[in-house]
Amino acid sequence: MPRGRRSGGGSALEQVKRQARSLLITLNAEIRNKEAELKQMRDEADALSRLSGAPAPAARVAVARKAAAPAAPPSPRRGGRINWNAVLEQLPKQFKAADIRQVNLVKNKRPSELFAAITRWIEAGAVKRKTRGVYERA
Repeated sequence: MPRGRRSGGGSALEQVKRQARSLLITLNAEIRNKEAELKQMRDEADALSRLSGAPAPAARVAVARKAAAPAAPPSPRRGGRINWNAVLEQLPKQFKAADIRQVNLVKNKRPSELFAAITRWIEAGAVKRKTRGVYERA
């Protein structure tokens, strides 16, 4: 026997969607009100700064943006550019990929970056592959 519609006016999912739309409309209205209030407060601050001789509003906004969005701390894997030729010079005549990891400049590099460097060295003729996993400086 087919189920009839509930007296609530739709499935539970439809009810949740309706509630979400209603909340979204309310939140957007609150955001608009707060933004208008913030604009009014900024205008008052600008007027007071002109009277008092405080820093220009543009400088104040730049400072406020820096304070509002702090930069993420640098990840240990990120860093400046690596001089891979300098890394190659620090390696012994014959080396393995594990030996590259001993060089301080590349301790925190991903294995894919190390093997990409080895491939570039081979293509440039700076390194020759002796056996699997063993390389020799040319």
